[in-house]
Amino acid sequence: MSDALNLPAEARERAGKGASRALRRDGRVPAVIYGGKEEPTMIHVEAKELVRQLGTGHFMNSIVMIELGGKSVRTLPKDVAFHPVTDRPTHVDFLRLSKDAKVEVNVPVVFSNEEKSPGLKKGGVLNIVRHELDLICEADKIPSEIVIDVTGKDVGDSIHISEVTLPAGSESAITDRDYTIATLVAPSALKKAEGDTSTAAAADEVPASEQGGEEEEEATEE
Repeated sequence: MSDALNLPAEARERAGKGASRALRRDGRVPAVIYGGKEEPTMIHVEAKELVRQLGTGHFMNSIVMIELGGKSVRTLPKDVAFHPVTDRPTHVDFLRLSKDAKVEVNVPVVFSNEEKSPGLKKGGVLNIVRHELDLICEADKIPSEIVIDVTGKDVGDSIHISEVTLPAGSESAITDRDYTIATLVAPSALKKAEGDTSTAAAADEVPASEQGGEEEEEATEE
């Protein structure tokens, strides 16, 4: 599980575009905490600290303890809005979490034991269809990543969600189908070589009478 992050915040007294622009000019990012059967709480956080935490790569599936007014609020980031030109964060939504809450998160996938895959050893390529898995997890057991073992996988094999052993407290949010996570495919160079071989084989299958037709016609004309 990803370590919990701590994010200091201050209460926001005014809403609206004008107030939000003023906060951003001061190096702050407006945000809101909602959920947990409580009224939404408007806050603002330091832009530099938010950017730093976004840079960890696991901000969106980490518990974020928001320090507000001497108290800690347990949350999960649900959405971050970015400026279309500068790509700086402009607003954040945090979901307030109870101790026994379950949340839907996207958890990144990593692959292990690639050296033990016959298909990869012969030059095959791992075609990743899903870089993240949509999971429902207990709030205090959100995994930082899901590791998938490719030992024994050969060219033409596929990896489906049903093959993946999920950690305790996690289950797939998609239950209506056994979706594909990755496939092992032949490299393009190998496919091209196979295509050239097929073309050559087709030429070899042309009857001798057809191959010599032009020579016979030239002899007749002479």
